[in-house]
Amino acid sequence: MSKFKIMLLALIAVLTIGLLAACGSDSEEETDNGEEANASETDDGAEETEDTSNEEETEASDELEGTVAIDGSGTVYPLMSRLAEEYMLNEQPNVSVEVGRAGSSAGFEKFLVEDGTDFNDASRPIKDEEQAKADELGMEVMEIKVALDGLTIVVNPENDWAEELTAEQIEDIFLGNVTKWSEIDSSWPDEEIQTYGPNENHGTYEFFYEEILEEQDLVDTIDLQQEYSTLVTLVSEDKNAIGYFGFGYYDNNQDQVKAVGIDFGDGAVVPSLETIGEEGPYADYTRPVFTYLNVDHAKEKPEVYDYAEYVVESINDFAGETGFAPIPDDEQQALLEDVQAIQ
Repeated sequence: MSKFKIMLLALIAVLTIGLLAACGSDSEEETDNGEEANASETDDGAEETEDTSNEEETEASDELEGTVAIDGSGTVYPLMSRLAEEYMLNEQPNVSVEVGRAGSSAGFEKFLVEDGTDFNDASRPIKDEEQAKADELGMEVMEIKVALDGLTIVVNPENDWAEELTAEQIEDIFLGNVTKWSEIDSSWPDEEIQTYGPNENHGTYEFFYEEILEEQDLVDTIDLQQEYSTLVTLVSEDKNAIGYFGFGYYDNNQDQVKAVGIDFGDGAVVPSLETIGEEGPYADYTRPVFTYLNVDHAKEKPEVYDYAEYVVESINDFAGETGFAPIPDDEQQALLEDVQAIQ
C-alpha cells in the first residue's frame, strides 16, 4: 500500500473517533438533563400532591358530624327551624339539627337535666327557679336574644266591627269583665265573645298573663291550646272569636285571621315589622325572644358550638321572613363576641 493511502486511512480513523466521542458526550448530557427534568417534575408533582393533601385535610377538619338538640318555644320555632334548615343545607350537611316546639316552660324541663337538650328556645326570659336549677346542676347557661316579637290580637276575617280596640278593652275581654261584643259598643253584635290562646306551656301565655294582664286570672271560658296551628283554625272558624299569639303566626295565616289594631293612647297601631320594636309604637306588646345555650355542651361538642355561632351570625338574615323584627346590629355583634369567647 502506498504511503499516501496509509496516511489517508489514519486521518479518517481520527475523525471518526472524534465524532463518536462528541455524540457520546451529547447523549450523556441529554440523559443528565432528562434525569434532572424528570427529577424536577417528580418533585413538583410531590409538592402538588402534598399541597392537595393539606387542602383536603383542612376541608375535612371543617366538616362536622353529630346532632344538635333544640326544643322549647313554639313562637321561636319558625325562626330556629329555618336557621336549622339553612345550616344543614349549606353549612354542615353531616350535622343533624333537631328542633322541637314543646313550649318555653316544657322545653326548660328538657334542657335543665343531665344530658338534656343543647338549646332551649323561649319567648320569655329564664325564670329565677329555672336558673337556680341550672346552678344546682352546675350548668352554665348563655342567654341569646334572637329577635323581637309583637304579641298579636287576632279575630275572625268576618269580624268587621272590632278592627280596633284599646289596650284596656283587650284586658276587659280576656279578664271576663265583658262577655258580649255589645258591652263594648252598643252598635256591635249582641253575641258572646269567644276567647282563645296558647296554654301554660308557652312563654306567650306567660307574657300575656304577667305583662298584659298583670297576673290577673284569664276568663274561665277561654280555650287554651298547645298547638298554634289549632288556634289559627279555631279563630278562623268562629265569627265571634278573639285570640292572641306571636306576630309570625298571624303573618303566615293572614288568609285565615285578621289582626286587631291596638290603641295604646295615641291611636290604633297594627303590628308589623315596622311597628314592632322595644322603642317603637307597638312597644307595649313587643317582647324579645331567646334561645338558651348549654355552654358546657358547646365546649364539649364542636357541632353545638358551631351552630351557636351560626345562629348569632345569621339571626337578622332570617328574622323578617319568619315574622320577627331583627335585633339591633350592636346587640348582635356583642352576642357574637360572647359566643366566640366560649372557645
